[in-house]
Amino acid sequence: MNEMTEILKPGLFRRLPLVLILAVAVAGAFLLRDHLSFEALAAHRETLIALRDANYIGAVLGFLVAYIIVVAFSLPGAVIATLTGGFLFGLFPGVLFNVTAATIGATVIFLAAKAGLGNQLAARIDTSEGRIARLRQGLRENELSVLFLIRLVPAVPFFVANLLPALVGIRLSRFVFTTFFGIMPGALVYTWVGAGLGEVFARGDTPDLGIVFEPQILGPLLALAALAALPIVIRAVRGKAR
Repeated sequence: MNEMTEILKPGLFRRLPLVLILAVAVAGAFLLRDHLSFEALAAHRETLIALRDANYIGAVLGFLVAYIIVVAFSLPGAVIATLTGGFLFGLFPGVLFNVTAATIGATVIFLAAKAGLGNQLAARIDTSEGRIARLRQGLRENELSVLFLIRLVPAVPFFVANLLPALVGIRLSRFVFTTFFGIMPGALVYTWVGAGLGEVFARGDTPDLGIVFEPQILGPLLALAALAALPIVIRAVRGKAR
């Protein structure tokens, strides 16, 4: 009886969603890599178009659910899903579908991490002293700027950008707000690429998935990141002046 009670501790239940997400993510990385690829999209493009034309609303709902699952379980193929949104629904409303689904999926990870680890870790950080306490205070003073930064800088993995805010006690409303608007520039780029996939398929080519790192694309993204970082810099300068 004591062993059963130990197993059914509330803390273990809170961690189950996060453990499940991590387990599916690891399994998906090995099992679904070939099924969520550009080659798979090219092979099934006519079927997808036929489904969309036969039932547009059903296609939208099916796409949203599939995208949310990909993001929520950190499965390979998020970029392919974004391309698919542009390919099937155009730049608009494709970008709106992509950003909405990605935000919901990211929120699932955030809530799972926050329930499993984040609340306890945030409480420990709040009661800590020294460098960790100063780091937490600095984050609280610049929450929106930091959250926008990790979304706008392409080098930050999406999975990491979903987990870190949960582990340091960021509020759900701020996470959702900065995720939706922070991922929009990058999603717009890939949705635009997806909207032109018809011509790419006709030529038998593959899209340039590194386009986000091209100077004409990366430059504006970094400019937005610099704008997001500006309040942090101003506060730091004012703090030194005092």
